[in-house]
Amino acid sequence: RNGKEVSVLKARIKFRKYGIMRFIGHLDVMRYFQKAMRRADIPIAFTGGYSPHMIMSFAQPLGIGITSDGEYLDIELTESISSEAAVGRLNQVMAEGIDVVSFVQISEDKKESGMTIVAAADYEVTLLLSAKSMEETVPVPEEWKEKLAAFLEKTELKVLKKTKRSEKEVNIRPMIQEMELTEAGIRMFLSAGSEENLKPDLVMETFLKDMGLPAEKYPFHIHRRDIYAKTPQGGYLPLEDLGTLVP
Repeated sequence: RNGKEVSVLKARIKFRKYGIMRFIGHLDVMRYFQKAMRRADIPIAFTGGYSPHMIMSFAQPLGIGITSDGEYLDIELTESISSEAAVGRLNQVMAEGIDVVSFVQISEDKKESGMTIVAAADYEVTLLLSAKSMEETVPVPEEWKEKLAAFLEKTELKVLKKTKRSEKEVNIRPMIQEMELTEAGIRMFLSAGSEENLKPDLVMETFLKDMGLPAEKYPFHIHRRDIYAKTPQGGYLPLEDLGTLVP
């Protein structure tokens, strides 16, 4: 089998990641889904060549320790399968800590892949009683409200961003699209994707530093609510909304 298999449709799978699975890194999640595709008998397409592999790509890999209600992977299929059957079959083989939420057909266009179109992500940050457990949370101090308003009024929030090759100073303020205190914690709507990608832990560390507070005294947990693409009108849509259910 040297030629790439003919794919009849592209699908996008949305899943949740929680509990102990939050400590599983991205490469292991990839391997996990490869096994799950086989076990669930999903007719996934393979690449051509001497070592064919499943055609799958993840929209925006999640950091270790972060839980999420909105993770995505795109796959290509050699035959059609209904959304209901795909979700049912996959959830039967999932371990506790990963649930498949939806399965939708998406455009064949390469420019429409999850990896390419990600523009923003929505997070909820909760303050923890201690760094040992994410179960016991504490409310956000009342005085943070005014401090957050002052933080967001700044036009520049300069941060040293380290990459594997270098470190450079970046102004992260334009990448914080929204940030507000909620009853549960702090909600953030941040730029994400290949062009601009802002991590919520960096925002929290910058905010604590701005308030003159020691970061180690305020352990927090990050939960990703969803990942979004930009609409032509300039708004945002969750990635699953760009697909259609397969009957």
